Amino acid sequence: MSGEVGGKRIGVREVAAAAGVSTQTVSRVLNGYAGIRESTRERVLAAVAELDYRVNNAARALGTSLTRTVGVVASDAVLHGPSAGIAALERAARTRGRWISTAYTDSDDPADIDAAVRHLLDQGVDGIVLVAAHGATPLEGYDVPIVPLYGESGARQRDAAALVVTHLAELGHRRVVEVAGPSDWREALARTAGVADAVARLDLALVGRAEGDWSAASGFALAGAVADLVRDGATAVAVANDQMALGLIAGLTARGLAVPADVSIAGFDDNPDAAFYTPALTTVRLDVEGEAAHAVAAVLGDASASPSEPVLVMRDSTAPPR
Repeated sequence: MSGEVGGKRIGVREVAAAAGVSTQTVSRVLNGYAGIRESTRERVLAAVAELDYRVNNAARALGTSLTRTVGVVASDAVLHGPSAGIAALERAARTRGRWISTAYTDSDDPADIDAAVRHLLDQGVDGIVLVAAHGATPLEGYDVPIVPLYGESGARQRDAAALVVTHLAELGHRRVVEVAGPSDWREALARTAGVADAVARLDLALVGRAEGDWSAASGFALAGAVADLVRDGATAVAVANDQMALGLIAGLTARGLAVPADVSIAGFDDNPDAAFYTPALTTVRLDVEGEAAHAVAAVLGDASASPSEPVLVMRDSTAPPR
């Protein structure tokens, strides 16, 4: 909102008078239009600072149809992946002269997510990025573009999961177990599809599949079932995120199985702690900064940004089968 001086509300007219320019020129400077003389721009900005004028985004939207704010609907933001995505979106928006406004929802209920989207729409955001999108998350029927952080197709998520399985196959593993993320998440489904694609392409045997909730605790809870599969001949496990891999390694170790001597474990995300697990975790890294830049560009109508391909990070948790 505008500032106040001596009880009087400061608006565009007061800024224009102080700078000796028209209100239209003030508006053009504040909205970043090109073609303004630098001396004029400096006078306007000096007047803005002197009068403590603060731009009213709602008023700006009336004149420009833009608020220079990107909305973010985030679910499960306490997890590493979503929190890293939100931080990357903030940086990506700032490079384009935008801010983000975030609405948090921990529900996969479409009505709850719709309420969060409409809350952001009421603020006049220019577009919305979905972080940790669930399968039920609505993407259509709104007045602004809405895109998932990693794209609707999840192609790079699939490619990254396939990269992990390919690495296990190159080490000599033929009997693989998948520990998947929750099936109501778009990202989990994309990663599962990548595992299935690579297993079929490389003629491997997927001898078991379990589903966790992204947490280390769920990985630990699944360790008993995975240990039974290892004793029946499975030699490697592709895990849908690093946190579940951490819990799985702890659970297998508690059951007398050594990683990677008895079974290789590979994760997904390359979270900041993965290099310090025991053993250090082989995983795959997505270009989160690039994905965020791509998503922000997409909601602003620019398709020029392109994320880098996923990168396999090889550490000590994978080795050839004995």
